[in-house]
Amino acid sequence: MDVAVIVPNWNGRRWLAQCLQALSEQTRPPAEIVIVDNGSTDGSLSILDARAPPASGPRVTTIRLGHNTGFACAANRGIEAAASEAVALVNTDVVLAPDWLERMAERLQRDPSLAAVACKMLQMGDEHRLYDAGDVLRRDGACEQRGRFERDDGSYDEPGDVFAACAGAAVYRRSAVLDVGGFDERLFSYLEDVDLGMRLQLAGWRCAYEPATAVHQGGGSSWQLRPPVEHWVQRNTLLLVAKAFPVRWLPFVLYRQLGWAWHALRERRLRWQLTGALAALPLIPAMLRERARLRRTAASPIEAIVPSIPIRGRARPTR
Repeated sequence: MDVAVIVPNWNGRRWLAQCLQALSEQTRPPAEIVIVDNGSTDGSLSILDARAPPASGPRVTTIRLGHNTGFACAANRGIEAAASEAVALVNTDVVLAPDWLERMAERLQRDPSLAAVACKMLQMGDEHRLYDAGDVLRRDGACEQRGRFERDDGSYDEPGDVFAACAGAAVYRRSAVLDVGGFDERLFSYLEDVDLGMRLQLAGWRCAYEPATAVHQGGGSSWQLRPPVEHWVQRNTLLLVAKAFPVRWLPFVLYRQLGWAWHALRERRLRWQLTGALAALPLIPAMLRERARLRRTAASPIEAIVPSIPIRGRARPTR
């Protein structure tokens, strides 16, 4: 199984060289590298233009989108351009361990029921602390990153299954992703990987966790977003709920929304909670139409893939 590496880039010049260097040191070299630039204005493209073409090794392609289309769109353009059956999505602010691609691709290859593989992501600058070990979607609409903020004490060193992979460093089966329509570009940025994981599971696929390590800065480019991250998380949480959640879960969702609003008010971030909610409204009808289609075609019901766990959790989203 050949593996293509897709690197979405938006003003990631600070990180790009070390990301590409780590790719060149993989024990299993990728068959191709596709860099999708989202209209960077920080000189990122000059780094790519200055790199000498490799005498051997993977083919490197650069797709220039001209403006910031969002992570979901950039990821889709890279996946569509790739020729390999396995595609790895790697953020510019990620440095992979040398055996990362080998372990992740082998896990996907040996299990045909898998559509995605999540990894153990560590916090750059404090590599003894976890950033993400696979994502969990709750019935109140919140998405939690397993292990977030915890010390890496070995608790997440065993392979297993998770709900979805953080697309900052993950491997996907290209055909499965394309079959469900790819990342939802309407989400633009944030929770698009959770939404994809949900649709893959509804279609009958699984997501595995392989404790291969990737070091992630987190927010390497997202601080530039306007509106900021809080706006996009709020907006996309409501869109995801409208797309797939049953009506009887709405009390859980309301409980979580009120909790987030209270904490946002205390931390003087309520403006972005409100703008995010308002921005979701025009897309709700389209999500409800898609909801009907998902329910008709689902191989597994939403109740089977989103576990019934206590809704008293983190006061606000960690993504």
